[in-house]
Amino acid sequence: MIDDDVELCSLMSAFFAQHGFSILAEHDGTRGLARAFEHRFDLVVLDVMMPGLDGFEVLRQLRRRSSVPVVMLTARTAQVDRIAGLNAGADDYLPKPFGPDELLARIRAVLRRAGQLPARKPDVLEVSGIRLHSGTREVWRGEKEVSLTSVEFDILDMLMRSAGRVVSRDELAAILYQREASPYERSLDVHVSHLRKKLEHKDRGLIRTIRGVGYMFCI
Repeated sequence: MIDDDVELCSLMSAFFAQHGFSILAEHDGTRGLARAFEHRFDLVVLDVMMPGLDGFEVLRQLRRRSSVPVVMLTARTAQVDRIAGLNAGADDYLPKPFGPDELLARIRAVLRRAGQLPARKPDVLEVSGIRLHSGTREVWRGEKEVSLTSVEFDILDMLMRSAGRVVSRDELAAILYQREASPYERSLDVHVSHLRKKLEHKDRGLIRTIRGVGYMFCI
């Protein structure tokens, strides 16, 4: 998401995390374009009016090297602006203010057209004796409910949905902090340590640390 509204990016990141999407955010056009070239993303949400490069210029430069789907956001609602965005290569165009549910629906529609819509995540997930309810944000170990903080729940949700696969620290940081993990950052380790204490039995570990990479929920 490339948008200079920091609060909006934070709100959208929290909302989309509940629907199985992770968002990385940049707040000016120049940094956003560089990040879009550095990483492979499923979709870019792009504001028009930003410091540095505006959204139209970001889109023009992005299209020279990438076909990643783009949904543009703008407070400029004139038809000529919408046409300019679509002609420049945007896949959809949403005026501000907008509801997060509408943005989610448009993103899903664009991803369906691109043939890369992520599978809809189940409301209840059970792995290795741990049951997670995404709708109510409840977690159970056997018949016992486990009390988790919001951050702990989000980490566990991502690890369980990737059970058997290593989830990198950067992937987790993208969900929690909308940025890459710092080599000196210990907060992820602290949250995972708390999860282990709350979930694991003495005779079996559930969350394995892959040194220098991230974590894996064991099947």
